[in-house]
Amino acid sequence: MRVLIADKLSPFVAGRLQDLGAQVTQETGLSGQALTARLGELDPEVLVVRSTEVSAADIAAAQGLALVIRAGAGVNTIDLDAASARGVYVTNCPGKNAAAVAELTLAHLLNLDRRIADNVRALREHRWAKKAFGGAPGLNGRTLAVLGTGTIGREVIARAKAFGMRIVAWSRSLDADDAEELGVERVDSPEDAVRHAQAVTVHLALTPETRHRVDASVFGAMRPGTYFINTSRGEVVDTQAMLDAVRDKGILVGLDVFEDEPPGADGTFELPLADDPNVYGTHHIGASTQEAEEAVGREVVRIVSAYKRGRRIPNCVNLAEHSPATHRIIVRHADRVGVLAGVLDVLREAGHNVQEMQNIVFSGAEAACARIEVVGEPAPETLRAIASRAEVFAVSASPIE
Repeated sequence: MRVLIADKLSPFVAGRLQDLGAQVTQETGLSGQALTARLGELDPEVLVVRSTEVSAADIAAAQGLALVIRAGAGVNTIDLDAASARGVYVTNCPGKNAAAVAELTLAHLLNLDRRIADNVRALREHRWAKKAFGGAPGLNGRTLAVLGTGTIGREVIARAKAFGMRIVAWSRSLDADDAEELGVERVDSPEDAVRHAQAVTVHLALTPETRHRVDASVFGAMRPGTYFINTSRGEVVDTQAMLDAVRDKGILVGLDVFEDEPPGADGTFELPLADDPNVYGTHHIGASTQEAEEAVGREVVRIVSAYKRGRRIPNCVNLAEHSPATHRIIVRHADRVGVLAGVLDVLREAGHNVQEMQNIVFSGAEAACARIEVVGEPAPETLRAIASRAEVFAVSASPIE
């Protein structure tokens, strides 16, 4: 089993994968055409990336590619349609960096309130400005709007409550029972969430539905002087609408992510928002703690181990929720070579496409039960043809509800 690691991971990962019998190649910094070419040369079964984009060309370049692992939470950098079309599993490592991102979120919140970065800058310029930096509003008793209550959002809620903050939350999946369990006030829209909040933090996955969801409508509903933080994905926020709110409403912004981030780990940052004194940024480092990287590394090893052993792939994001199958055929049969092949031959001749199949072997390995899901109702003669085979005990079919 060949594994290509195209981004920096914890040092132990390569060794653990080798212990599983993998031939590991680590080449960080591969991207674009260089990644495509290397995939064609190595033809790995498994590709592990962190922030590197994986295109349709990359997926097509490696004929043996069967599994792409995103060593992080989102999968927006991977062409899921192309992977699904070639039967390539795509997985991620959700929740493993949640605490790290939540910690940075609270750091941004504290910085916006106490202007820590500006304090440091003044001291490094040998200026003492106690009067200018005093008089912060404080966080205790203030309202924090949390947009997105997945794993990271929940970690933020727990920490913000420890600061004595009241939490208002919105998420498409948040229901009344979840809100009660979290101890938050549930609202019906991002606009409702931010309307009476002193601070807003965004923790939305990037999907077609959430792209620019935090737009002029959301910023328009904010109070003047609101603290706004985004440590999720830059593309979920309309940057121009945000900058308009900074200019027109005095909103203070803390960002770890940006719509147009520079490629690679080092380079220049040319976005105009870097020059705005009311915008504070970090370098997309939310998940970059030793604890988070080690947790992600362990999850990568767990996923590869499951793949190698032929088990269910953890965290797979591109399996069909509902297959096109309309009917389920149950075949009880002798556990002998060729029995299932004969059943499948009958279904092929009848024009039935098999969508899913499970074969359960009974104690003693004398008999088994096959559950075969197909498209279209099997005709009586098809079932009779299966039942007529000497090593088939019984066959039945029913619609899938």
